[in-house]
Amino acid sequence: MSELDRARALVRGAGRIVALTGAGISTESGIPDFRGPQGVWTKNPAAEKLSDISEYTASREVRELAWQSRLEHAGLAPEPNTGHRALVDLEHDGRLMAILTQNIDGLHQKAGSDPANVVELHGTLAQSICLLCGDRRDMPETLERVRAGETDPSCLVCGGILKSATISFGQALDVAVLERARLNALTCDLLLAVGTSLTVHPAAGLVDIAAAAGAPVIICNAQETPYDDVAEVVLRDPIGEVLPALVR
Repeated sequence: MSELDRARALVRGAGRIVALTGAGISTESGIPDFRGPQGVWTKNPAAEKLSDISEYTASREVRELAWQSRLEHAGLAPEPNTGHRALVDLEHDGRLMAILTQNIDGLHQKAGSDPANVVELHGTLAQSICLLCGDRRDMPETLERVRAGETDPSCLVCGGILKSATISFGQALDVAVLERARLNALTCDLLLAVGTSLTVHPAAGLVDIAAAAGAPVIICNAQETPYDDVAEVVLRDPIGEVLPALVR
């Protein structure tokens, strides 16, 4: 039996599947990952500063670069791919209980996944947030201010520093969001880890929780991960091909 056939048998036999997704599921939508061979940080290590909260809060220059990057990316409008849509099919089949995503691109929801079932571990690009008072605004509203000439827009309520409503390095995950993800990992009967390097914690630790509770793990990722030995099946083929094949 091939690895794909073994994985398909596990999917067919599961009733409470949870997917843990990372940047790799969105690369086929034109969004580069971070740590892969063509990743954003691999090709430009300095870009990682934009995702470090201490660098961001300390340097106006870093914030200006970050806002310019957000403005540029806002015009790209990536579309979900066959990998995202395969998870929608699995959800409609009544067996995918939750998507625990490290992604901030909103493509799972755009593909048709129920927003109530998508747990955004690292936040979302869809909103901006004030680091001082917590005021949230739709990102297009804040980007209009950047487009109008505000290179480092401040909070309209208190004047504090604004950033995207995402979790940067050095920031803690939302406690309620993380607890919800842990409960899903604890109660699933199959964990499907897709397009994630499984090197960033606490998200990667969700694999430990599921495996310790007795759920088999399937990893779909182009590169090796620290959890390959934990998985029942490891698949290296393109995610846009593998996930539809698993769901069929």
